Formats: sequence, structure tokens, C-alpha cells
Amino acid sequence: MPDAFIRPTGERRTYLALPAREEEHGIRDFEGAHVIRKVSLINFKKFKNTEFELHPAGLSFLAGGNNSGKSTLLQAMAVWDFCRTVLEMERGRESLYPGYGRQGLGLSDDEFSPLALPSLKHLWTNLTTQQPGADGYSLSIRCDWTDVAGADKHLTLVLALANDRLFLKASSTNLADGDLLPPLAYLPPFAGISSRENYMSGAERRAMIGRGLAGGVIRNLLHDLHGENERRRAELKEGRTKIKNSDLERLRAEDPWEVLQQTMAEVFGLQLDVAPFNDLYHTYIKVSTIKGRLDGRKFTRHSGYKARDLMAEGSGFLQWLSVYALAVSPSVRTLLLDEPDAHLHPSLQSQLVEKLESIAQRSGKQVLLATHSTEILRWADHSQVLRFSGSGAKYLQEADQKVGLFLGLGSDYAPKLDPLRRARRLLIIENLSDARLLKAWAKQLGTAWPKNLVEWPWTGGSGERKQLFLQLQKEIPELKALSIRDRDDQELNQVDSNSLCDKSFSAAHDNLLLRVWRRRHIENYLLLPAAIARASGQPVEVVEALMAEHALVVPENFVARDVAFAMIDARGKEITQKGHQSIMTVCAVSPFQIASAMKADEIPEDVRELLAQIVALCAD
Repeated sequence: MPDAFIRPTGERRTYLALPAREEEHGIRDFEGAHVIRKVSLINFKKFKNTEFELHPAGLSFLAGGNNSGKSTLLQAMAVWDFCRTVLEMERGRESLYPGYGRQGLGLSDDEFSPLALPSLKHLWTNLTTQQPGADGYSLSIRCDWTDVAGADKHLTLVLALANDRLFLKASSTNLADGDLLPPLAYLPPFAGISSRENYMSGAERRAMIGRGLAGGVIRNLLHDLHGENERRRAELKEGRTKIKNSDLERLRAEDPWEVLQQTMAEVFGLQLDVAPFNDLYHTYIKVSTIKGRLDGRKFTRHSGYKARDLMAEGSGFLQWLSVYALAVSPSVRTLLLDEPDAHLHPSLQSQLVEKLESIAQRSGKQVLLATHSTEILRWADHSQVLRFSGSGAKYLQEADQKVGLFLGLGSDYAPKLDPLRRARRLLIIENLSDARLLKAWAKQLGTAWPKNLVEWPWTGGSGERKQLFLQLQKEIPELKALSIRDRDDQELNQVDSNSLCDKSFSAAHDNLLLRVWRRRHIENYLLLPAAIARASGQPVEVVEALMAEHALVVPENFVARDVAFAMIDARGKEITQKGHQSIMTVCAVSPFQIASAMKADEIPEDVRELLAQIVALCAD
């Protein structure tokens, strides 16, 4: 974390304070400027000579397989920020200007705190140690940005290692007196929270974060955000009995602490309570959580709820909070996040990304987020995805490229590639439970399920499934596939009544069969009272009454393609599994159990047709 965060402001020390020159210009001057546009690395870790072009604002997702360089880029930027801060503090701002003639500044191992490394040698691609002052520094990091006047600025920092001391020096630079430097903040993967947390100096905070212990400074961040909010509220109330409504609305919309509290209430149903702290006699910072209900702007504490220490909350919440607290800081323009979504439930991942994107759009901040989450990347706009491959990284140019990216992420899909190379036959379904239903029906029909078939869950539409197939076919040229998905809200006339072919998608492929269930959901083919009663042990009359609750009367021609439209268009997924009136709730029976209880002559014609196509596909 930049040492600027702990510069004294009056009698208070706050991480929100900016360095002197930034503070003089005011935070509004950062709008649309002072974010990193390009990073150039020479001999930094795995990158021998590489340039990275970055989107200057908004959210960028750094994606690629393990050891592809995502974290390395973030770490390089963190090292650049640390080194320029140290040079400025120890040698003055002039040490970053052209023509500065002194030798490099030396640091010992324990003074280098932006990253946790077993040895400083691990910063280099292929280190050749040199004496200070010798030509040819073996590592350099250059950052380029644009200032508020539209002028291009750059600063190159070079590092050398001699006798276990690290020497720093500015090299190529066009900075002049009065220029602002981009404020960065780096957050490595979350590693838990400490039970107690004392108030820390900037060096202590940076060292904690560098060791991967960002949770160890979270109370410090919250303490400073809360303290700044109290100061602003006191200013707005000065000479009045209360804050003007217009000032209060502006404060709630713009103040980091207010935004944080509103978000905590919306997402987690709680508020944070920071205990008063006086460094003359307090040792630890105390932060508690209060559960309650949010109604508009009003948060009401649950009756009888006792506040509990922040540490008592789940790791997912604490990880989420550490990222968001840093993101709302007005003194950070570029936020470097290394897998902030790791170990978060998919719903929390999506909420975190949504909130970060909102912050970036509202403030013009730059957020670089390294991730392995296929769930996040699947919904991200392709132009936001910076793909790491080989010795560099580029933003995706086409949406279709995301599908190929997933195959190299070490995701759930990667282990399927080897079996697929052997089988060369693929069944794309929405989820694995759909395959279980198909297998149960095949068993009841006496149809052998093909052994040379790999099942691949994919929730996208026909276009996205085709791109998945094409990416896999590059790896396996002999590949043939069948895709089947729910019709959902697609018009019935867009599905062929005999073959189940998706007529809405014209760009077909000879080796890919795109199929759609004619009934709204695959579960619609289970809505037969006799089979449900057989599976659950309930009387048929009870099941028929339950169907009536869903406004369904199951016709005698249940198996036919031309069954009544009400049966075709029913919401089978909800009827079988969702809500207190679902078949699963009332009859205590699962879709798989129903399919397994169906007799051969009860299995609908659409199911028989699809199974026949699967068998034919695998017989080629």
C-alpha cells in the first residue's frame, strides 16, 4: 500500500491522505487521467522484454492458465509503485526527474516490502549480479500514463542486486516539477484475518500486504475510512444543528465510508461499527458487525442482536470487504487485485464484480483483476478480458475467443480433454443432471448408453455452443457432437417437430447437431402422474391434485409430439423442483427418481428420438 496513505493530516494519520502535490491539485483532477496505459518489463520474473497495453479506465480481467503471468504483471506494477515512493521519500521528487546524477538507493531484504519473496533474486528472469554504478541494470519496469493536460508521461525504474542489497534508480523519465504520479494499490490473494490488529504505520501495512496478509490491515482501512467520514460530517454540520439535506445526500453518494456501509447493508444485511481509538491508550482497533434490515437508506438493527467482532464473520465476507474497502478509497486510481474472487461463492463473485464495475464507471478508476473464474469471464465483455499467453498478453478481439480461453484456465473442463481425445464424441448438455435423466430413460428403454461419449455441461445458447465445438475441434479434428438444451422462451416453431433441430440458428456445422427440447424444459417430460406416484409411493390422486395446483391436466397422449400446448409450455423446472408446491417438496422425489420409474411406453417420443440420435452419433 502506498506510503501516501499514512501521511499525517493535522493530528490524524490517515491512509486516505494524498501526497502533498496530489493534495494541492485535488482529487477531481484525476478524472480521466493518471491511470496506467502501458507497462514495459525487462527481465522481470518470466518476462524478458514485454510490453502490456492496458485500458486506461474501467475493469480489466487478467485471464490465462497457471503461471501465464497474470500475477507477475500486477506484482511488477506494485514494485514500480513501491520503488518510486521510496526514491521520492529518501531522495526527493527530483530523483525521478531527467538528469538526476546520484547513484541508486540501496535497500536491504527486510526493507523491500511490496511482495513476499524468499530471495530478491526471484524478481529477475535471469539475474547477473552487478556492482552499483556499473552499466546495464538487469531489471527495469516502465509505466506510461497521460496527465490531465493530455501529455504523455513515463517513468522507468531500474533495479540491481549487489551483495544482497537492492539498488533502485530512475532511468528513462520525462517527469517535471508539479507532475502527478498514478496512485496504485496492490492486493494479493486473501489469506485470512488476524484476531487482533494494532494501528500500523505505512511501512507495516505495506509489509503485511506484501506477505499476502491483507486481512491483517483491514481494520486499519476501516478505521481510516470511518475517521475521514466523521471529519467530513463535522465540517458539514459546523454552525448548524444538523447537516443540510443536500449536503447529506451528496455525502451519502460520494463518501467512501457511506458507500461502503450502504453496500454492506445491501449485499450482506449488516453494518460496521468502528470503536473510538486513541493511540495514547488504545492498543488494538476494534470493529464489530451489526445485523439488520435495510429499507431504502434506513438500516434497522435486528431486535436483540448483539454486535460481534469482525473476525466472527465468514471468510467470504472478509475477503469481499477487504477488496471493496480499498476500491472505494478516493486516493487510489489504479487497483491491482490478484484473484479477489478466489474461494467466493459464484453469487458473491458476481456481486463483487458488479460493485467494482460500478465504482470504476462512476469514478473513472482503473481496476486490473486477475482471475481463474470461468463464471466471471463468461459474463464479462470480451473487450475487457486481457488474455495471457506465451510471453505477453492482449485483449480479446472477438467474443468467440472466450470459449477457447476457458480451456486453458485449469477449470473443470480441462480434465475432460483427454477422454474426449479418445472418444471423439461429445454430448453438450446444460448440466450433468440432464445427462443422468437421459441415461435413466435409456435404461428403461433397454438402450445401451454409448461408452465413447463425453458429457460436457454448458449453459450457453446454440451460437456459443458452436464456438465451444469449433475450439475443441481444433484440438480434436475428428470430433463430432450433439448439443441439446431447453427451449425456455424460444418460439416453438423454431424447433423442428421431428428432429428437434434448432431452426433459429442458420450457421450449422456438419459435425455438430444442435438440438432443442420442444417442451419448455427437459423436466416437462417427467410430468406424468402415474410415474411420479410410482417413484414417490404417493397415490395417483394426490399427484393429480398437485398438478391441478399448477393448472395442469395431464392428457392421455402424454408421450406424443402433438401433446396439448399447456403440457409443452409448462414450466417443468419449477414444477418439479422449486417452491413449496413443487413435486420434490410435496412428494419427496427427485427428477432422476421419476425418470427411473417411468415405463418404456411412458417415455415421450421426443426423448426416444434424441436417444436414437445419440446412439447413431456414437456408432459412426
